[in-house]
Amino acid sequence: MALRIHAAQHSFGPCRGAGFLGVGVLVGAVSVVHLTRVPQSLVPVVSAVGLGVTVVAYVLGVLLLPGAATTTGVRLRRASDGLSIGVSLAFAGWLMPPPGGMPPAALAGFLFAVGGLSIVTVTALRAAHYRRAALLCGAGTGVSVLGLALLTMLLAYGAPDRTLVAASVGLVIGPLLIMAGARRADVVDEPDPVDEPQTRLSSYPLLTVPAMLATVAALYHLITVGSFDHTSILLGLAVIPTVVIREIMSAADVRRYARRLAEQSAHFRSLVSGANDVTMVVDDDLVVRWQSPAAARIFGLSDADVVGRPFPALMHPDDAPEVTALLTAVLAEREASGRPPLVNARLRDGYGMWRDTESTVGDQRAIPEVGALVVHVRDVGERRHLERTLHQLAFTDQLTGLPNRRELMRTIVSQRELSGHTGALLVIDLHGMTEVNEVRGREIGDAVLIEVGRRLRVTVGRDDLPARLSGDEFSVVTVEGPMLAYALGTRLLTALTEPYHLPGMIVHINVSIGLAELTGGDTVDDVLRRADLARRRARQLGRDRIEWYDSYLEEQLLHRMDLERELPGALERGEFDVVYQPVLALPERQPVGVEALLRWRNPTLGTVLPTELMPVAEDLGIAGEIDRWVLATACRQLTSWSAAGRDLWLAVNVSPRELVSSDFVARVKAVLAEHEIPLERLVVEVAEAQVAFDVPAVVTQLGALRAIGVRTALDDFGAGQASLAQLRRLPVDLLKIDGTVVAASANWQPGDPPGHSRPLIDVVVSLGKRLGLEIIAEGLESNAQVSQAEAAGCHLGQGFALAHPAPAERVEAFLEDHRAPS
Repeated sequence: MALRIHAAQHSFGPCRGAGFLGVGVLVGAVSVVHLTRVPQSLVPVVSAVGLGVTVVAYVLGVLLLPGAATTTGVRLRRASDGLSIGVSLAFAGWLMPPPGGMPPAALAGFLFAVGGLSIVTVTALRAAHYRRAALLCGAGTGVSVLGLALLTMLLAYGAPDRTLVAASVGLVIGPLLIMAGARRADVVDEPDPVDEPQTRLSSYPLLTVPAMLATVAALYHLITVGSFDHTSILLGLAVIPTVVIREIMSAADVRRYARRLAEQSAHFRSLVSGANDVTMVVDDDLVVRWQSPAAARIFGLSDADVVGRPFPALMHPDDAPEVTALLTAVLAEREASGRPPLVNARLRDGYGMWRDTESTVGDQRAIPEVGALVVHVRDVGERRHLERTLHQLAFTDQLTGLPNRRELMRTIVSQRELSGHTGALLVIDLHGMTEVNEVRGREIGDAVLIEVGRRLRVTVGRDDLPARLSGDEFSVVTVEGPMLAYALGTRLLTALTEPYHLPGMIVHINVSIGLAELTGGDTVDDVLRRADLARRRARQLGRDRIEWYDSYLEEQLLHRMDLERELPGALERGEFDVVYQPVLALPERQPVGVEALLRWRNPTLGTVLPTELMPVAEDLGIAGEIDRWVLATACRQLTSWSAAGRDLWLAVNVSPRELVSSDFVARVKAVLAEHEIPLERLVVEVAEAQVAFDVPAVVTQLGALRAIGVRTALDDFGAGQASLAQLRRLPVDLLKIDGTVVAASANWQPGDPPGHSRPLIDVVVSLGKRLGLEIIAEGLESNAQVSQAEAAGCHLGQGFALAHPAPAERVEAFLEDHRAPS
C-alpha cells in the first residue's frame, strides 16, 4: 500500500507529497511490526519513536501536496499555526483530570499526535486546489496518527492486548483513505477564490480559540489543584514561543501586504496620473467624491475646484440638464445593461474656458470598495475641431464658402421630413462666366463667383440655404411656399443681374432660374432634375427670367431625348424628305415660286417639323449637313421642273450658323452650277429671329450672295425683334411677312371710323416698298386673310388658303392645274 501511494505522485506531476505519505505509511507499519520483536520494556519507547517519525513524514507529505502550501513561507506558516494549536491543546489536555500526569511514552505520543494532527488539519483545510484529494489525504493521515497515538498510549499505560484492536482499526483505515486521496489527485477541483481560504478554520480569530482553551484549563487547574508541576510549566511556556512566532510571521505578512499595497497604489496612481482620461467618483447625490491627479494636468482643475461639488454643476448650463437626466437614469438601474452610457457636454476648465468632453459612466456601486459611479472624462476638443474641419471640407464650397451639393441634398432630405411643409428648390444658372474666364482671366471669374455667393447670402431668408452646385450653377432651398419662393427667385434675379464692379472693370452676366416644389413623394434627385428642367426652359425662352416646373417640361425633355437619340444617322437611313409649298401671285393666283421645306419621317417619332428638328441638329453639330442636303435635293427637283417648261424660283431656309460659314457662298454657287440653275432662280431665306446670331457676318454673307446674283429674303418678319435699323442694313430682296401680322390685321374693316389705327400689314407693306423690297405674305390660312393681304398691296402670297406643302409629285399636279393661259 505504501508503494501504491508513493506511485500515485505521478498523478500530481512532479510531487513529493505522495512520496512522503507513502513513507509515513511504511514507517507506521514497520513500527507496529517491530513492537513484537523488542523486549516488553522497550515497546512503549519504540511505539513513541515510530509515532514521531510517522507524524513527521505525514506532515511533510501533506505540506507538499499540490495546492496545499505552494511556497516555503506558506508551509512554515501552516506548520507554525498547527504547532501553536497543538501545544495549546497539549497543555490543556495535560491539565485535565485525572491528576498524576502521564507516562513519558504516553506524553510523547500525545504531543506528537496533537502537534501533527493540528498541522495536518490546518494544511488540509486551507488547500486551495485539489481540495477533495487534500481532505482525503488529511483524513487518512489523521486516522493513522490517531491509531498510532492510541496504540502508544495504551502500551504506555500497560493496557491488555484486546484493547489494542481499537488502535489497529485506525492503522488500516488511514492508509486506505490516503491511497484514495492520492488517486483522486488527478481530478482538478474548481479553485477557490483568492480570499476564500482566509475564512476557513485556520483564520486568525479561530486560531486563538485553543490558546483561550489553554488559559481556561490553566485557571481551572489553578483553582482545583493550586499548583503546576514541571511538565505543565514547560508545556505552558511552550505556548508562548509558538504564539510569538506566529505574531512575528503575521507582522511580516502585514508588512509584506502593506508594501505590496503601497506598490499597487503607486502603480495605480502612476497609471491614473498618466492617463488621458480624468477619473471621477460620483456618489448617489451626484457629488464628486474623488478625482484623479490627471485633472490638474489635462483641465487645470484642482481638488478644491471639483471635490464636493455636483458633477452637473461642472458642465455648461445648457448641457447640465441632460447630464443630470443621464446620471439619474444610471442610478435608477440597479444592474448594468449593455455598454456604459456616454455623456457629451462642455466642461469648464481651471482657466474658465469651456472644453468639449466625452464621459463614460460606469456603475460600481456593487463593489464595496467603490460603492459609487465612476466617470471617465476625456477631452475631445481636438477631435471635435477635426470633425468640424472635415465637415467643412466635405459639405462646403471652398471658393464661395457656401454649402456644396452634398449639403444641399442633406438639407432637402431634412426639409422633406418636416410635416405639413414642403418648401421649394431654386436652381440658378449664370450665363457668360465662360467668356469672363477666357477674356478677363480666371481670377476675375473667381471674384465674380465670390460676389455671387455674397449676394445670395444677403438676399435669401434666415431659414433658407444657398449652395453652389457646380462651376457656374447655384441653388437655394427655401422653406417658403410656392408664391413666396417665386418672389424670392425674382429678388435673386434682380440681385444677380446687377453689374459686378471689380477693380478696373465692370462685368455683366445673365441669369436663368428654375423653380420646383419639394413634394413629399419625390427623391432628392427628382427634385434636382425638375428644378434643372425649369432652368433649361428659362434659358431657352430667353435669359434673365425664372420658370416653374410643370409636367409639360417633363414631356418636352423626353421628346428632346428621343430626338437626340434618333437624329444621328437619319440622313443615311433616308428618313429626310423635302416638301414644297407654292408661292402664288395674288392677283392671278398663279404660282411663281416654291419654298423647299424639310420633313423628318421617323418610324418611331412620326413626322418632325424643322422647328423641332433644326435646334437639335444645331446642338448635335449636323445642321450644316442637313442644310446642304436640302439645297442639293431642292435644286435637283427645280431642274426637273425647269426641264418641263415651268419658270419657277426656289426658296430654301438656311440656319445662321451655316450661312456665316466661310465657304457657304462658294458651295451655293457650285450646287447651282452643277444643276444648271440660273443664280437668280434661288432665294436664300434667313429667319428674322436668327439674324441676331451674328449680324455683321450675316450682312456680309447676304451681300456676297446678292453679288453673285442669288436673291435673299428675310423670313418671318414681324415675329421677331428686328429693328428698322437692322432691316435697312440687311441686304435682302424679299420681305416675308409673318402670318401673325396678317392675322392681327384681319379684324380691320375698310369702313371703320378714322380714329381706328391702320392695319399692321399696311404699315409693314408700306415700309417694305419704301425700302424697295418685294413683299410676300405668308401664313395665309383663310380667304379673308388673302383678301386683306391683297388689299394691303402684297402681290405675292403663301399659305394653306392658297396651297398646302406637299411632295414634288403633288406639287407637279398643282402646277398643271394652275398653268398660265399663255
